[in-house]
Amino acid sequence: MMHAYLAIDIGASSGRHILGHLEDGKLKLEEIYRFENQLQQQNGALTWDIDHLTQEVVNGLKACKLAGKIPVSVAIDTWGVDYVLLDEQKKEIFPVYAYRDSRTRDIPKEVVTRISDRQLYEKTGIQKQDFNTVYQLYHDQKNGRLQKAAYMLFIPEYLSFKLTGCIKSEYTIASTSGLLHAKTRDWDQDLLLSLGFPPHLFRPLCMPGTVIGDFSREMQKEIGFQAKVVFCPSHDTASAVAACPLKENDLFLSSGTWSLIGCENAEPIVSTDAQNANFTNEGGIDGRYRFLKNIMGMWLFQNIRKDLKRKYSYDEMMHMAQESRFIKTVDVNAPDFVAPDSMIDAFRCVLKAPTLPVEDVLSFVYHSLASLYAASVCEIEKITGKTIANIHIVGGGSKDDYLNQLTAKYTGKPVYAGPVEATAAGNILSQLMQDDPNFDLDAARALIEDSFQIKEVIIE
Repeated sequence: MMHAYLAIDIGASSGRHILGHLEDGKLKLEEIYRFENQLQQQNGALTWDIDHLTQEVVNGLKACKLAGKIPVSVAIDTWGVDYVLLDEQKKEIFPVYAYRDSRTRDIPKEVVTRISDRQLYEKTGIQKQDFNTVYQLYHDQKNGRLQKAAYMLFIPEYLSFKLTGCIKSEYTIASTSGLLHAKTRDWDQDLLLSLGFPPHLFRPLCMPGTVIGDFSREMQKEIGFQAKVVFCPSHDTASAVAACPLKENDLFLSSGTWSLIGCENAEPIVSTDAQNANFTNEGGIDGRYRFLKNIMGMWLFQNIRKDLKRKYSYDEMMHMAQESRFIKTVDVNAPDFVAPDSMIDAFRCVLKAPTLPVEDVLSFVYHSLASLYAASVCEIEKITGKTIANIHIVGGGSKDDYLNQLTAKYTGKPVYAGPVEATAAGNILSQLMQDDPNFDLDAARALIEDSFQIKEVIIE
């Protein structure tokens, strides 16, 4: 029987169940199940339908059973920052807020009265974003939600709990919170105390490769088979970077709903320059730090396509942009583009051009993204002292040939694209590493190069 591993990779817009196995020295991936995920409005707030997500995780596992392809282990990765609160009976405290909700907009101004931005960055190394977990929890505390809470689980930890009944916490997803001490890789107890957070919410952290437990009896009965659930790098970017074939002085660009551009370091960088440039130090596989910048990515195109009633495919939108001769740029990380009612109108408003054709809006977005990538490369070189050799674009956005070409053009660096399913591949690699202690990260990345077509981007 095929020795298979299952990656459950859930993003802000969709989720995938992807099986991986080794065959003739190569990693083979097979999508078993796919489902939609989306924000929902609930009493004026943007939230996640966590019951829907849980059921879709189970549905995908049932699809494995139906296909006769039973994994030996399962691991779940998702976006960072967001969490589920449970009471003492391990019942959910609803709603499960989404990071794009506006409830935390003014919270950083309150937190700074307890700890300065500089002190917070020196401790955690995490960039300042209104939706960081530290600010979400502070809002919960103000509104009394934490009084009833006995557990705080990030989304992949919660979904793993629903499969196993075991409550455990994982390092890479927790590192997005703004509550870990960057150098110790553990909860910063002084920070938690100064913000008045209940210490029992913050459980000991496990590293990727930790076994969480087997399916609970109830879940095994519903799904129809037994498997162990393990921690991959639970933050999807950490899994994606694990599958990025980086060499010394290379950059990764994980291109999905967000574009995450950065490098791997052995130590966090918490200098004033890094803080002012809004870089973050997140936990990675094998004890590495992902020094990166968050840039609004495919979220922009997803919302433009929604504005157009999904009339065009992403490829058709790309060709429309290529045909445009409109070349201007703007900071796409501006608040205007976080969650506008209409993304097209948001860009037209910035340009003060209410009738700008859609193809010109799209061109505007493409050039703005590539320009911001280039600026980020310059900042990384200045802050780290490295001369960047190559850029590796991975994830779904690596399929966008035009954006890849513009990235090469604007940065002036050699650019390589692939693998597309980097997050699932990195998830599965960590399961392979858990299964075989002799299979290390270098071997894992060599396997990626042997298994997937990684294309050098040629500027046309």
